[in-house]
Amino acid sequence: MTNVIVVGGGAAGLVAAWRAASLGHRVTLLEANSRLGVKLRISGGGKCNITHDGPPKALLAAFTKEQGRFLRPSLHAFGNEAVLELLRREGVTTYVRDNGRVFPLDRPGSASAVVAAFEALVHRAGVDVRTGARVTGLLGGAPRIGGVRLEREDMVAGEVILATGGASYPETGTRGEVLDWLKVLGVPVCPWFPALAPIPLEIPRPAWEGVALRDGELRLSAGPEGRRLAAFRGDALFTKTGVSGPAALELSQAAERARRGGPAWLAYAAVAAPPETVDTALQAEARANPRLLAGTWLGRHLPERLVDPLLAEAGLPRELKLKDLPKEARRTLVALVTALPLGAPRPVPLARGEVAAGGVALSAVDPHTMALRGWENLRVCGELLDLDGPVGGYNLQAAFSTGYAAGSLG
Repeated sequence: MTNVIVVGGGAAGLVAAWRAASLGHRVTLLEANSRLGVKLRISGGGKCNITHDGPPKALLAAFTKEQGRFLRPSLHAFGNEAVLELLRREGVTTYVRDNGRVFPLDRPGSASAVVAAFEALVHRAGVDVRTGARVTGLLGGAPRIGGVRLEREDMVAGEVILATGGASYPETGTRGEVLDWLKVLGVPVCPWFPALAPIPLEIPRPAWEGVALRDGELRLSAGPEGRRLAAFRGDALFTKTGVSGPAALELSQAAERARRGGPAWLAYAAVAAPPETVDTALQAEARANPRLLAGTWLGRHLPERLVDPLLAEAGLPRELKLKDLPKEARRTLVALVTALPLGAPRPVPLARGEVAAGGVALSAVDPHTMALRGWENLRVCGELLDLDGPVGGYNLQAAFSTGYAAGSLG
């Protein structure tokens, strides 16, 4: 029996503590907040996108090749079906949405039900759970960690598992300082970088707050006329300061990298067809329905709330009929539906991301055990690793899988 300390009571830490205790180890779980699973409780707006449906190969393909290779052993050992079966045994019923995302059955506090299930597991396994226990440092150095330093005491341990999360949503306790501690100890790390975050814009549209652009593609380019850098098909939502929604979250990391490297520009294609094709279709529509209003045609492709302001900005009266459209006006309408300009992004806030890119370099970690190479008794898991998958439950699954691997102590 080994004395194990798990630092962090989020998704990865809860699973790591449960797994280690279920194997007979004496486990203490330290959580800085007053309760466990704080970030889990607010995930998905309180609904908690637990994981993604599909076989391991499909889930791994959602990550970069390097990240997929790293995750393969832990995902095969503790995949999405294993997570859902564990929750089912604790009374949490789940369902799969059309897009493959897996959620608890919709009800008030569904995310809290997921946390409660994991809390029940760790308590039943005999884990000593200590909330309000902020770790302020690590004891010892390579090749063997001695334990952890808390605000009022030091705790020694035979094994230490770090599951402290990344640097997003600092109000939930994930401040990212552990990365600095590990760097001082010689562990290779990648600096934190914003990912899956809303994108602020240089010229926001606060009057459009709450308007959703649906079923199109958000595009990132090197300036208004620059080459395409990235694109993601999905919804975008205007906020007071910029854009959010699945498409914006997915492109946030690329947008920040592009912005730091030079000009960057965002546009939304409500219609996927090339401008020439849309122009031809618009001319055909004008011949078939000459009295159709330009505003009515624009409203078929963009939210009605945007029609009047966009026509006003373009200097086009709403009552303008298609038969009276000058060539330049027709091209303007086509441009609005094929590349609605959102503008240049401002710095993407690290703190607002659903996850943070960066963390402990994957090359420094054994993918089967999550043990740090060169260390005898120090493991890392969850968002502390340099893993950042797309929106859709992939990152929580990575946390569950790597937490399980870290807790599988011999």
